Amino acid sequence: MPKSQSAPRVAALIGPYMSGKTTLLESLLFASEAIPRKGTIKEGNTVGDAAPEARGRQMSVEISVASATYLGESWTFIDCPGSVEFAQETMNALMVADAAVLVVEADPGRAQMALPILKFLDDHNIPHTIFLNKVDNLTETGKIRETITALQSMSQRPLVLREYPIHAGSFITGYEDLSLERAFKANPGHPSEQIEIPESIKEEALTARQEMLEAISSLDDALMEKLLEEQVPSRDEVFATLTKGFRTDQIVPVLLGSADKDLGVRRLLKQLRHEAPEAKDTAERLGIPTAGTEPLAQVWKTVNAQHIGKQSLVRIWRGELTEGMTLNGIRPSSLTHPFGAKQDKVTKAGLGEIVALGRMDTIKTGDVLTSGNKPIQLPWPEAMQPMTALALKTTKMGDEVKLSGALAKLLDEDQSYRLDQNAETQERVLWGQGEIHLKVAVDRVKRWGVEVALSTPAIPYRETIRKPIKQHGRYKHQSGGHGAFGDTHIEFKPRERGAGLKFSDTIVGGVIPKNYIPAVEDGFMEFCKQGPLGFQMVDLEAILYFGSFHTVDSSDMAFKAAARVACTEGLPQCSPVLLEPILEVHISVPSEHTSKAQKIITSHRAGQILGYDAKPGWPGWDVVDGYVPQSEMQGLIVELRSQTQGIGSFTWAFHHLQELEGRDADKVVEARKKALAEA
Repeated sequence: MPKSQSAPRVAALIGPYMSGKTTLLESLLFASEAIPRKGTIKEGNTVGDAAPEARGRQMSVEISVASATYLGESWTFIDCPGSVEFAQETMNALMVADAAVLVVEADPGRAQMALPILKFLDDHNIPHTIFLNKVDNLTETGKIRETITALQSMSQRPLVLREYPIHAGSFITGYEDLSLERAFKANPGHPSEQIEIPESIKEEALTARQEMLEAISSLDDALMEKLLEEQVPSRDEVFATLTKGFRTDQIVPVLLGSADKDLGVRRLLKQLRHEAPEAKDTAERLGIPTAGTEPLAQVWKTVNAQHIGKQSLVRIWRGELTEGMTLNGIRPSSLTHPFGAKQDKVTKAGLGEIVALGRMDTIKTGDVLTSGNKPIQLPWPEAMQPMTALALKTTKMGDEVKLSGALAKLLDEDQSYRLDQNAETQERVLWGQGEIHLKVAVDRVKRWGVEVALSTPAIPYRETIRKPIKQHGRYKHQSGGHGAFGDTHIEFKPRERGAGLKFSDTIVGGVIPKNYIPAVEDGFMEFCKQGPLGFQMVDLEAILYFGSFHTVDSSDMAFKAAARVACTEGLPQCSPVLLEPILEVHISVPSEHTSKAQKIITSHRAGQILGYDAKPGWPGWDVVDGYVPQSEMQGLIVELRSQTQGIGSFTWAFHHLQELEGRDADKVVEARKKALAEA
């Protein structure tokens, strides 16, 4: 029975860095005749990776969208970055995809790089197929089996090999489709050529087909019964079971190919065409209400394009969007189909399509758009916790407003960035997922017309005292007319760590009128903003226990000044000590890298291991817990990823303040004095 026409569907191309996703996008678009010739990353003329930041690094740093028609059906492909530093882009794209194509090299040593993506797919029940890419470079068929075995150990769903490789000499040049029982040979630039199944693989391919049937038999009782009775199931029965398993995310088909040589690309297109879920199925999986005709669309990506302005990329889950329609009280300036860096204007778009809406300034990624007045919320991935930071400062006077605007655009585009305006240090601190993530951010800010200077963010050191003292502080000033007089006796005492600042008084007999006591507290608190060592003070108590006043010359200002005199003269004698912030970190790594994570913690000054345990829900992964000084965190993510094939990560939170002494403390204090002198 011929397949009924499908509504437009969406497939996300995902996978580890350097797996070949952008090249696969080119091959898919070429095979579907959406482009006349394939571009290459080296030449910088691909549909994907059109941004200058991507072309300059020859790597994906943001999603790329392109639509095509294949055998009469519409598809939108989303090419997602492979680097874990841009994983927020991938997660957002997967939330609106009907299916995902996980592109992985047939290399068991690199297979574990796919685990974070596989985990997200499994957790969100997203149908996905694995495309083992670059098989034309393999000289050993065993590498394919080893890679599948490695991936299976990380997947909660059974992986089902759908194709068996064909060799010509040392290299793989084609495959047998195990469901069709037909063989195909690579024909670069053209559809693969159907050939006779070579005698050399018939026996192995027959065994592989039987393994495929056994793997899917649990999905259909009739199929299982036939296999138990050693009957041969019909091709329709096999395809129906494979389709059911894929659409319901019960199995993960594994295909072989070479995006560069166009091997297996059309087979992938046909597999998606026949087996991928419809848009309405995806909406049901996500719990999106589809009843009714009122349009409903979800923003899954925000782009601030040069010369175009803000664009909100949406997936339409219900109804139809038309040019000039009002959504959430806003009328978009444009309705377009994105195709790489190009925009094709359209007058309407319907169920399943991805379109870009222009200049919806108040709309953010994750928002749901309708033509009604009742707001709707749908689940959306939380923003990833950032792991490293840079302080940004404009190089030109008067560019502060422009920088604020550029950073607002940046955070609008990618929620895994975070901006802190540090009132204490007067720094603008940008947080990101790693070194490249932050460099791309800086490049974008420059592209938007703002030159910035970069520095390592200041560490929020604190200081406190170790011993108590009683100090007399008097302020007396006479300059004609009324003078100024305040007289205080204050006891300063250390408090336990984390107790904070405290002010109290034991004044009796009216030696200081009650209305002046708050001014003494103000003077104490104000001084503590910058203590004897130059940092904010914590964990000490000031007790006002005696003093005197003048009926004419005393005032709030005079008593505030007297308190500062007591602080200035007394606190340096209290053995002031520097405190540094200590973070609690939780490093997630594959178990084989656990010892490396432990060494990373202990190799940093004052790093302390608290222990490690299996990571819940992540087979073969551990979480190493420890304490690391905040001053030692810069570059830790780079170090971690360099030792874990780029997939190690961590979360962190402030835990406590710890005394810092010796040369390290002296260097910090000297640097602080210099900075204050230059300010």
